[in-house]
Amino acid sequence: MGFTKYTSQAEKTRARMNEGIRAPEVRVIGPEGENFGILAISAAIAKAQELGLDLIEISPNAQPPVCKITDYGKFKYEQKKKDKEIKSKAHVTETKVTQVKIGTSERDMQIKAGKAAAWLKEGHRVRVDLFLWGRYKYMEFGFLKERLERFLAVIPEGYKIAEPIQKGLKGLSVSIERDPSKKTSAPKAPKTPDPVAPAEDHA
Repeated sequence: MGFTKYTSQAEKTRARMNEGIRAPEVRVIGPEGENFGILAISAAIAKAQELGLDLIEISPNAQPPVCKITDYGKFKYEQKKKDKEIKSKAHVTETKVTQVKIGTSERDMQIKAGKAAAWLKEGHRVRVDLFLWGRYKYMEFGFLKERLERFLAVIPEGYKIAEPIQKGLKGLSVSIERDPSKKTSAPKAPKTPDPVAPAEDHA
């Protein structure tokens, strides 16, 4: 395979190889992880050439630098894979919270639903709280659950339930996550509140 050439100046800067390695001697790791010890750079390159591979500097700041004998194409693939993993871990996923009430207006529901959709698109989990106070805390669970589901129905982004609806001290809550497999649909207008539903108090 001889001496593989750099495909770009950026790659040459990121990882020196073969004649581009400047150190007079290097610690050499073989293609199967063998430790060939410290060799003069000329001997290390000759060893790589003997195996039909490249000598690539993987730890330039070590004393002496550490080089590995490997196929450059394989090395580049592994580097891209590592970079991708690092990038994916760098994205911090948060749990965003939005709150609605039994008497929340249709306009406010649409605004909150749009914000929840934006959070889902960013990869965050969203917790939706149906806040209850006073006499609302003692209403039937089925009635309250239906009110929370009305809000979920207008979120204009595909999602799946991460944590099912449950009742806590302050009301009902449900957690959702983006589901790319579900098609995004236009938001549905929430149903007109039933006559039996108490209006929201305005203190």
